[in-house]
Amino acid sequence: MVRASALGHRVCADGLPMTKKVAILQSNYVPWKGYFDLIRAVDEFIVYDEVQYTKNDWRNRNRIKTQAGAQWLTIPVRLERLEQKISETRVADSRWVARHWKAISNSYARARYFAQYAPMIEAWYREAGAFELLSDINVLFIHAVCSMLGITTKITSSRDYVLEGNRVERLVSICRQAGADVYLSGPAARDYLDEACFAEAGMRVEWMCYDGYPEYLQLFPPFEHGVSILDLLLNVGPEHAAFMKAR
Repeated sequence: MVRASALGHRVCADGLPMTKKVAILQSNYVPWKGYFDLIRAVDEFIVYDEVQYTKNDWRNRNRIKTQAGAQWLTIPVRLERLEQKISETRVADSRWVARHWKAISNSYARARYFAQYAPMIEAWYREAGAFELLSDINVLFIHAVCSMLGITTKITSSRDYVLEGNRVERLVSICRQAGADVYLSGPAARDYLDEACFAEAGMRVEWMCYDGYPEYLQLFPPFEHGVSILDLLLNVGPEHAAFMKAR
């Protein structure tokens, strides 16, 4: 049982304070399974799209498995200025929806759960085609996949927070505003993240580990972990939890 203390903090039934864990990450296009494990592992996931868009990154592209190997699916976008934010980035060609769905259909037609899941995923793509902003497209897919996976984590936007300071200070500030006790970070941030800044603000940093994922029956060997979550869904369907970490 969870209740609020007189000061507004969340406490357990025994009166001890609860820990709030937060993750902050840019939106990705139909991300891989690790992205959703990170979301499931926290109390609040903050989509960090009020930062500069980066080319040749996961913001507007991801990979699927095909008979010829891993294939990139890329949403064409307009780059209108050097410091353009992810949240400001617009789609350049609406035909991407038909192209991506055709590639997915061609590659996964023989997947075990394609017939069961295809109508729902195709509906996501039809809905995504109505959006002009990349961030809106990414968030649509993130919410849709979370719903399918049974992930109930609160998902918010960096637009809901005041962004101030340098790269690390902004993260600390957002966590403070969100009432976080713990910041869960992906391992790639080890190169720049100063844990002392979080400690000074009364928070600790934990690191997501993406090692040890089990393999599943995947089309077109050899096995590849670093592909869109669609690969897992279409190949194993409702058994997806057995091949993810946080569940």
